[in-house]
Amino acid sequence: MNLISNEKKHLILPDAEVIYIPGFYSSEKARHYFNILKTSVNWQQDDIKIFGKTYKQPRLTALHSNNGQTYSYSNIVMTPEVFTTELIEIKKDVEAVSKQNFTTVLLNLYRDGNDSNGWHADNEKELGKNPVIASLSLGEARWFHFKHRTISDQKYKLLLESGSLLIMKGSMQHHWLHQIPKTKKVVGERMNLTFRTIEIV
Repeated sequence: MNLISNEKKHLILPDAEVIYIPGFYSSEKARHYFNILKTSVNWQQDDIKIFGKTYKQPRLTALHSNNGQTYSYSNIVMTPEVFTTELIEIKKDVEAVSKQNFTTVLLNLYRDGNDSNGWHADNEKELGKNPVIASLSLGEARWFHFKHRTISDQKYKLLLESGSLLIMKGSMQHHWLHQIPKTKKVVGERMNLTFRTIEIV
């Protein structure tokens, strides 16, 4: 099934509004930002609990915001740092295309094919009822899997290329789950910046 229309690259999905822009940044610009963020961001690796056992989260993360609001998921509470110059530049570019003002960016660094992000939805209460999530991919291309919560045949995957932007909005986080699965293939480092809005409470 062709999920992307030729004109606006809207993914044709029930209960969701999704836009994929494969060439949001050129390969040169994507590489430029990847190299800067890889060394300038204070990456961390939090512990997560699965069925009562504690493991290291299978990726590195960082949180930056312009309002100091913490972000919580999977019993992890992240305290943000301020936006860097490069993150401000990227944020402005993403906001111009998405027509959305973002307060926060959660960065993920997948070091190799063993790093992953399991099935989940970005539905934390601090994100609001119908959050807009704009995800910029830099570095190695990785498969993005997504499936409907109740319609069993609605399962898809999309290769997120370096420099691409994926925008999820509407009621998607209520009806869909998504993941970046592990892969046995030899892959390089991949970074993604997920911009979101967290209101001051």
